[in-house]
Amino acid sequence: MSATTAVSTLPQRRAWLTDLPVLLVAAVWGSSYLAAKGITTAHTVLAVLVLRFAAVLPVLVVAGWRQLRALRPAQLRGAGLLGVILSAIFVLETYGVVHTSATNAGLIISLTMIMTPLAEAALRRTPVPGAFAAAAGLSVLGVLLLTQGAGFTEPSAGDLLMLLAAVGRTVYVLAMSRMRSVRGADALSLTTVQLGSAVAVFAVLACAPGVTRSPWSVAAGFGTGEWLGLLYLSVFCTLFAFFTQMWAVRRTSPSRVSLLLGTEPVWAAAVGIALAGDRPGALGLAGAVLVLAGTTWGRRAVIPAG
Repeated sequence: MSATTAVSTLPQRRAWLTDLPVLLVAAVWGSSYLAAKGITTAHTVLAVLVLRFAAVLPVLVVAGWRQLRALRPAQLRGAGLLGVILSAIFVLETYGVVHTSATNAGLIISLTMIMTPLAEAALRRTPVPGAFAAAAGLSVLGVLLLTQGAGFTEPSAGDLLMLLAAVGRTVYVLAMSRMRSVRGADALSLTTVQLGSAVAVFAVLACAPGVTRSPWSVAAGFGTGEWLGLLYLSVFCTLFAFFTQMWAVRRTSPSRVSLLLGTEPVWAAAVGIALAGDRPGALGLAGAVLVLAGTTWGRRAVIPAG
């Protein structure tokens, strides 16, 4: 190997060393829908959310204690508000997963990548590129086909909840980018405050009248399989995912990270079909292909590859 070749391949190898952990995040997020579905019922959603986030919160507090103490009151309030939005997203997602398939959940949530640029363009009052508009239309058509399965019926409650969660993710991203109070603050401490705020919301909701299963009773009834599923959601889909995103953004571009995380629905569909036995039917498969094609085309039309 010549010296020139060695020099040219070195940056590529370093890029892949950064890309691979981000791809792993996309994979674990894609599998998180099936993992959540395996340990959650309609009666235990709030309890599982409390357990999932409370399990990793102490680790984040210890790791970023110095930065947490340096946050200004305005930054704490901003991060707390983002945490409330985040809690709403996870409630919608988790209830949605309970009432739909893991494949549908992962693909419908991917519409966030289409909704966010559309909403941003509306806020800035800038025109939407024609290619992106076409990609958005393709994705919407794909979701319509995906939610029909083997025939044309009304979308399930879970499908609609996942669609609302996608809207919530869009609101969250736009709020995070436009909220002046959180700009310049340490990412780890902001994440910790957000997750702490979300845990508080989950805990309050879990104590509301009509909620029959407390986090403690649900935890007491967990077997080995359920605890392994909860630890997977807590350690890999929450703690590892947040740390990896922050690590990767500092070593590459946000656009590149976004593109890599955009493979999440591919992993969700693969896991749902391979492990959960999801059978979306011919219409569903066609819809899945259109969603993936539309979101990929839309990202390329708006977000330059980092």
